[in-house]
Amino acid sequence: MNTKEHGHIVVQGARVHNLKNIDVSIPKNKLVVITGISGSGKSSLAFDTIFAEGQRRYMESFAAYARQFVGDLDRPDVDKITGLSPVISIEQKTTNRNPRSTVGTVTEVYDFMRLLYARIGEAYSYNTGKKMVKFSEEEIVEHIRQHFAGKKIMLLAPIVRGRKGHYRELFEQLRKQGYVKVRVDGEVTDLKERMQLDRYKIHDIELVIDRLAVQPDGHARMSQSIQKSMQMGKDLMFVADVDKGTMHQYSKHLMCVDTGISYEEPSPNTFSFNSPYGACPKCKGLGQVYAVNMQQILPDMNKSINDGAIAPLGSERDSWSFQMATTLAKKNKISLDKPIKDIPQKQLNLLLYGNEEGVLTYVSKDDTAEYTGAVTQHNYEGIVNMVLRWFAETTSEAIRTWAESFMELNTCTECNGARLKKESLYFKVDEKNIAELSELSLQQLQDWFTGIESRLNNKQNTIAKDIVKEIRDRLRFLLDVGLHYLTMYRPTRTLSGGESQRIRLATQIGSQLTGITYILDEPSIGLHQRDNMRLINALKSLRDSGNSVLVVEHDKDIMLASDHLIDIGPAAGLHGGRIVSAGSPQEVLKEKTITSGYLNHSLQIEVPAERRKGNGKKLSIEGATGNNLKNVSVKLPLGTFICISGVSGSGKSTLINETLYPILAKHCYPTFKQQPMPYKKVQGLEHIDKVIEIDQSPIGRTPRSNPATYCGFFNEIRQLFAQVPEAKIRGYNAGRFSFNVKGGRCEECQGGGMRTIEMNFLPDVYVLCEKCGGRRYNRETLEIRYKGKSISDVLNMTVDEAVEFFVNVAYLHRRIKTLQDVGLGYVTLGQSAVTLSGGEAQRVKLATELSKRDTGQTIYILDEPTTGLHFEDIKHLLAVLNRLVDRGNTVLVIEHNLDVVKVADHVIDMGPEGGGGGGRVVGSGTPEDIAAIKESHTGRFLVDELK
Repeated sequence: MNTKEHGHIVVQGARVHNLKNIDVSIPKNKLVVITGISGSGKSSLAFDTIFAEGQRRYMESFAAYARQFVGDLDRPDVDKITGLSPVISIEQKTTNRNPRSTVGTVTEVYDFMRLLYARIGEAYSYNTGKKMVKFSEEEIVEHIRQHFAGKKIMLLAPIVRGRKGHYRELFEQLRKQGYVKVRVDGEVTDLKERMQLDRYKIHDIELVIDRLAVQPDGHARMSQSIQKSMQMGKDLMFVADVDKGTMHQYSKHLMCVDTGISYEEPSPNTFSFNSPYGACPKCKGLGQVYAVNMQQILPDMNKSINDGAIAPLGSERDSWSFQMATTLAKKNKISLDKPIKDIPQKQLNLLLYGNEEGVLTYVSKDDTAEYTGAVTQHNYEGIVNMVLRWFAETTSEAIRTWAESFMELNTCTECNGARLKKESLYFKVDEKNIAELSELSLQQLQDWFTGIESRLNNKQNTIAKDIVKEIRDRLRFLLDVGLHYLTMYRPTRTLSGGESQRIRLATQIGSQLTGITYILDEPSIGLHQRDNMRLINALKSLRDSGNSVLVVEHDKDIMLASDHLIDIGPAAGLHGGRIVSAGSPQEVLKEKTITSGYLNHSLQIEVPAERRKGNGKKLSIEGATGNNLKNVSVKLPLGTFICISGVSGSGKSTLINETLYPILAKHCYPTFKQQPMPYKKVQGLEHIDKVIEIDQSPIGRTPRSNPATYCGFFNEIRQLFAQVPEAKIRGYNAGRFSFNVKGGRCEECQGGGMRTIEMNFLPDVYVLCEKCGGRRYNRETLEIRYKGKSISDVLNMTVDEAVEFFVNVAYLHRRIKTLQDVGLGYVTLGQSAVTLSGGEAQRVKLATELSKRDTGQTIYILDEPTTGLHFEDIKHLLAVLNRLVDRGNTVLVIEHNLDVVKVADHVIDMGPEGGGGGGRVVGSGTPEDIAAIKESHTGRFLVDELK
């Protein structure tokens, strides 16, 4: 065997997407970075060629029986790949959107913490706060003899607790066993023949096992009766003091001596918010519940009912709900034409709740609580109850969405966001419950576990030794990749692509696998320059374990720290797909390429000669305290390019995305329903008439969604094809050229062009439709040509090609050109949304907004728009953003990239650290002002950039 092949992954003749029949040799067991202009073919080489071939070979190792369920994966368009070891892909788009998925659950740290609490947690009473105790039968006998000496008592065994039913058969069975009395809902009664209860009411039933006086000579009888009580009550019994009428509870489980409450023996599920044994019964373990937002129900108190003061009813109309409300109003002499603010509260309560007291009577079907029983007016439930019922019980998505517009997500009042039931929160280790630990940052959690042995007793230490080791190891890996500011309870859907990648990276480091080829897609996303070395060390750790690490990356530090650098280019799309240079970073630096130019500083993004001062108007927010913000107040000069910087977890997103944006959106769009994080005051809203948030969420979750449909110009392309003479002769209209409706599409794949193969143990795989070959349309539709191109050909054009193709169609050319302006010239018009990275999806949204008219008083909010961008692409993006500012708008960017920070007019630096150590404004002003602040981590790195 060739020695080079033996130590290398050798790819020969790769032609996937835009790759130009390239040959490349990648050294194994090294940190290899693949870089190049956005769209040059990096992902095509790393993921669509190397990973796809690795996945295909893995599938081929299955038995024929297993393969028949998953189908055959197509071989990537490559002549030969040798030296390929098992491949693991760590991409950006793998974040779980389930609200139950948290950092703790995906890293398994929370699972070990649940085990820890189940084994060594100490229980405390939620009534008294005292430590719970366990009683044996002998201890119960002794306790009763001491506390009830000389008294008459009843020993009762709980048979039914808080359940509905008539229980006729139960009573008959007990009567036949010789029992004569039961205690039903607090009343002792004789067991009679054919005895039964109201089946629709909730009941508590205790069986009277014995009635006796506690005397010194009655020890044997008492012991036998207590044993029987425990048996019938499943380790729980009650003792009633006949003279005082008081009840006392005894249990073999954990029990509070003072109040008698008892807990079941803890198991790991007791501390799981995804299990009915541990989840808070009100919020079902989510920590949040939907509640009616009265501001949405009554948006304008100056309107009358007929004018639409009660939003769910709308204005005067013939709907059933409106007629019911007006009938009730007339009967109770409530004016339909008087402003709602002038209607007495009791009358308003009748309309809203169906009762004068304003009591909410609706309770969801799956809730164990009962209706409150408040009297309603002839079964009129009230508008608030109606909205709640439709939200909870409808099967129509449209009605549910409508009802949700009158709701808001609030912290659960039962568990205060802790997700767990009350009993679970009163098990403690070193005076902390599991929810309190889960709210700590990972750094604080690691500090808490450091030296925990000295705070536990010998028995606890013996049990917890291995569990604590596993927790510490996993926390260390997470800290090593720069995630010290996250908490266990942080939902994974709120993580950036880079954060979720680094979590998976930490998990892989912890798995200690060797001989694997890891392929990562820009793991530096969302990471401040200060923490780059942590990530680089983590990647090297993975390499040093005997693995090959391939990283698709644009970050300068990671490129220079790599063992081998592959630069693909020279440009994007059709003009890319070649190996421009390859070798050690030092060798690549000597080449004359765009990438090497930015690395050796012969090319760079210029610092503007003069910073904009703005239009003299300001937007200010005071006293922001959401998440880790510490009473933050900032002033934003309007008409400028503003950058919010700071280390990861310093509070940037909380301040802008979760506080400022909802405030602005509510001001500009009254129906906006997201509630801002807490703040005291905001000023300057009158200067803003439009706010646009451009985030990295996908533009669509199915292969059908693509840039052409998202940006809206595909309708115009279809109209253009419908005007072709041949289409008119055949009677084709614009609908014929839609791949989402019957008629012109391929019915085999229903216009998707792809067939989805569901993989129970791997991500879904998309393969080309065999009938249309991925062209989406049937033969008749494809016969219609515009300038020699079919509708499928147009969808397969890159944006660069489409700009030239539609140059004479002004209205189309302008809208497609905006995609080119934001650096997406290499993306095809019909590229599936599921294949777009977070940064590409964000730039598609930016292009969509650019094609609309701005007002000159618009605020654009972007969260890390440089994701997935090469230095050269950042240059183009900055030109677009500056164009928006030059038209009088304000651009607000959350960003770590120093090329963006250094060109901003105004910088607000958050920090100084992440998590609890952040949440303050370290400094604000020009980049030069920030660079002069010693406390600022951003400023420290800015100094070199501003030279």
